[in-house]
Amino acid sequence: MENKDNLLAGIGILFRNRKFILTITGIVFVGSIIIALLLPVYFKSSTIFYAASPDLSNPDKMFGGGSGESQYYGTNDDVDRLLTIAQGNELLDYMISEFHLYKHYGIDSTSPKSSFYIREKLLGLYNVQKTKYDAIQLSVEDKDPKLAAAMANAARDKITEIAKNLVKTSQKQQMDTYKASIKESTAQLNTLGDSLAKMREQYGIYNPETQGEILATMLAKAQGNVSALQGKLNAMVDASGTPRDSIRRVSANLKGAEAQLAQVKTDVEKFNQGSGKVSVMTEEHENGKKQISWDSERLKHWEAAYSADYPVIHLVETAAVPIVKSRPMRTIIVLASTFVAFLFSIIGALIYDQYGKVNWKEVIDESENGTVKKSSKGILQNN
Repeated sequence: MENKDNLLAGIGILFRNRKFILTITGIVFVGSIIIALLLPVYFKSSTIFYAASPDLSNPDKMFGGGSGESQYYGTNDDVDRLLTIAQGNELLDYMISEFHLYKHYGIDSTSPKSSFYIREKLLGLYNVQKTKYDAIQLSVEDKDPKLAAAMANAARDKITEIAKNLVKTSQKQQMDTYKASIKESTAQLNTLGDSLAKMREQYGIYNPETQGEILATMLAKAQGNVSALQGKLNAMVDASGTPRDSIRRVSANLKGAEAQLAQVKTDVEKFNQGSGKVSVMTEEHENGKKQISWDSERLKHWEAAYSADYPVIHLVETAAVPIVKSRPMRTIIVLASTFVAFLFSIIGALIYDQYGKVNWKEVIDESENGTVKKSSKGILQNN
């Protein structure tokens, strides 16, 4: 019964203050209509695109030789990289300069904080975010629908340019690395070639494998000739009646064979001394040439990738000129403002009726008297 009485009492209070409630609500209703009509109209234009995979600019993926399959669409890291570029100062400064936004937004460019204000203004009308389908949606709002579409498309193209320049910079660094490696390796190879030529001349070794076989054959043949002539000479000396001229001729041939054997042994000894050094240096020289050849081939691949036009994004939807405004939502503004005003006027009426009849002067006096009495009591206790 008490709750019912309270409800009826509340309704009675609202009924008695109906003029106040309706007046406040009406004033806010009319005011919100006026304000909503005075608010500028903005149009939003959006473009949607996906991040492309860096594999499309990687020479290992473009020309083969890399491990794994090439990806066509980028990962979350690639999306985050584009989002970072989209919110960077390079892009914002480009938009401000390209579309003369100081003049368009009515901001004094000579002000010390003008760069801060213009970027804040642009960021309030510019939005880039990842959609639930992992695409990137870039939106621009402006009073001019054509300008909104142009700015959105220009921002997307600038993001593509900046991202591509970052990749190009990395590619150029790789190319410079290979060029430096080739230059250094070529210089080392020339030095090694000169040393190898001197060593070959010193030891008379030009083809260790072939010369080793030839010297082994010559040594065996020379030893065989010496043995054969020595045996023939011994037989002729032992035999009676052998002409002296024949003995002298065989003896001369034996000395020639021995001299030849000594020379072959000298060549073999020299070969044995230098064959290891020449072989090692020859192998180093060949490996150096292979390395330069490999680096040169890799450099060609990087140069081809650097010159190629590869996608950084996969465009899904270009920004079109909007035909429907994005804001303000005048109906919602008016209804929301009117409802809030109606609600607060009811609360105000109830509070006023509840506490309007209170004699606040008496309350204040009683409060002050109570404070004085407590203070006096405390002084007496202390005494």
